[in-house]
Amino acid sequence: MQKSRLSWFLKLMLMLSLVFLYIPLVVLVIYSFNESKLVTVWGGFSTKWYSALLENDTILEAAWLSLRIAAASSLAAVVLGTLAGYAMARIKRFRGSTLFAGMISAPMVMPDVITGLSMLLLIIQVQMFLQGSGELLQRLYFDRGFFTIFLGHTTLCMAYITVVIRSRLVELDQSLEEAAMDLGARPLKIFFVITLPLIAPAIASGFLLGITLSLDDLVITSFLSGPGSSTLPQVIFSKIKLGLDPQMNVLATILIGIIGTLVIVINYWMMRQATKRDREAAEAYRQEKLAAEKTN
Repeated sequence: MQKSRLSWFLKLMLMLSLVFLYIPLVVLVIYSFNESKLVTVWGGFSTKWYSALLENDTILEAAWLSLRIAAASSLAAVVLGTLAGYAMARIKRFRGSTLFAGMISAPMVMPDVITGLSMLLLIIQVQMFLQGSGELLQRLYFDRGFFTIFLGHTTLCMAYITVVIRSRLVELDQSLEEAAMDLGARPLKIFFVITLPLIAPAIASGFLLGITLSLDDLVITSFLSGPGSSTLPQVIFSKIKLGLDPQMNVLATILIGIIGTLVIVINYWMMRQATKRDREAAEAYRQEKLAAEKTN
């Protein structure tokens, strides 16, 4: 009886949590079709704010910059995170392993203000060094903008992606890798042929997580951006301080649609891959059983 009550309580809490999370998103999508300029007053159905958003060059340029940074930083973070996660999962102990694990986890627990300020000071020192160096090094000088934001977002995303991929590698059955090694396969071939396909869902999840973190970041970006390199969160934050704008509802609705579609497509692909692996494993087990019966 107590278990049944607890089950109903958990279901109720889950439903309330989902309602609390998704009702504001539904209201936001509805009010993106509002005729009135007042975002809290319904003035009738209209799509004029969608047209207004498509003519707003400031928001479109900021959105394009944010998408480019998110894609580039997530790709770089996936590569670095995969290497770091593989090292932490497969190489149990090595010199400096504790320090390495701590440095990987630091961006997740450190306040974004500290991370942004420290990276800004580092970038300023590098810029001063390049300016005071010879002509060859002066050609490497860079201003704050796309490149510096890319570095900051890659550092932030890599920490989270490393944790995701390391967790997947720890749970992975190493018997396939060991069997491949017994058959003479080289470690690099084992990684690309066996390990990488098995951790592909974790890599896809980490990539989506990296895009979300990059598009959501405001604090680190504020430290690392320069003139003419305002990202979408910066533009939204600056406009919200001046008052609610109906175009922000439209922009949020478009982002919800894009991200929701990506999540559904990738989840569908991951489920199909898992089903395919289960079928192949079942077929291999059946063939092995048939071979054993024929032998006997």
